[in-house]
Amino acid sequence: MTLHDPVSSSHPAIVGAALCDCQAVTPMDVTRITALSIRATSTHLQHKLAVLLAAHDVPSEGEVGATRVSCTAFGQLDRVLAAFSRTERPDLLAAPWVDEHMDAWQIAPLEQWMQRLATPWFGTISNHLTFHLQPIVHLGTGGVYGYEALVRAQHNGPLIGAWPLLQAAAAHGQARAFDAHARRTAIRQAYPQLGADQQLFINFAPGVVYNPDICLQTTFAVCREVGADFSRLVFEVTESETFPDLGLLRSILERYRQEGAQVALDDLGAGHTSLSYLMELRPDIVKLDQALISGLHEGDRRVPLITALIEYAHDLGIRVVAEGIETHDELALMIMLGADYAQGYFLGRPAPRAADLLPQAASFWASP
Repeated sequence: MTLHDPVSSSHPAIVGAALCDCQAVTPMDVTRITALSIRATSTHLQHKLAVLLAAHDVPSEGEVGATRVSCTAFGQLDRVLAAFSRTERPDLLAAPWVDEHMDAWQIAPLEQWMQRLATPWFGTISNHLTFHLQPIVHLGTGGVYGYEALVRAQHNGPLIGAWPLLQAAAAHGQARAFDAHARRTAIRQAYPQLGADQQLFINFAPGVVYNPDICLQTTFAVCREVGADFSRLVFEVTESETFPDLGLLRSILERYRQEGAQVALDDLGAGHTSLSYLMELRPDIVKLDQALISGLHEGDRRVPLITALIEYAHDLGIRVVAEGIETHDELALMIMLGADYAQGYFLGRPAPRAADLLPQAASFWASP
């Protein structure tokens, strides 16, 4: 399949546009920071900060409207920060000192700086991304429909999972760049492992895409690089809290579809993926949140809800994946309720290489 040019004449407004800032992950080297200048946005909080620094014996130096804390005392700031409420913390700001100069352009909430200082490895970890693949199974045939690519990283230590990587990326102000880099790396590493007609599910956070015609260029370029058939890619919207505005989200999904890809929404039933998104966006696939599935059994009060969700999705022409399948009974019940696909530890765990179903699951479809 030939990919459309992402800056073709169908998008004349962006021909020659500058590339997005998602080209590379470029966080500050936090190991060079010698001090933080901390200031509060109110006199009350500035006084409270001074009192808490003294109470916790944190060496500090007064500045005009701020307090400077040396890197030798960074380890004590966690206790100071913990004494502020969650509503107060965004009003505590910090700017770094590097080579005896304060960089006012790098001012950010103190809490964010503490997260940066706690993850100094993030500056190099993006060069060590790897992807574990978890099978997604067609419930009618028992065949592997595709694999979800789940980001991991390892560098001079234990394997780091997706959640701490995403948290670190956000703390370092690199969420957009990391998301784009992870998409590109997933396609390079995982697509060549697919079997005939199998799909690759690639996660992306829509909140980091401000203009799909610009921000998705590098993703399309990598697809051409590896010779990927876009019809075998499923771009899966993942978001821990809320989606961006509906118009932007629709434009992102439409841009993927223009290239021939499928799109999926994650975590239906978790609260932030509402039924209105299904009606407005009409994704190809929706995933039921694993909290709906965990421990499911006949007579469970969740069964009518799951049945209604599946029927509603099917009425809209949307296929359904049941996530979090961990037992034989959960699998059997989801087949009975009409789900199209399933994913979970009973079927196969994430692994460095694409693998077949676990024997316990494969036997489910075996002839008697």
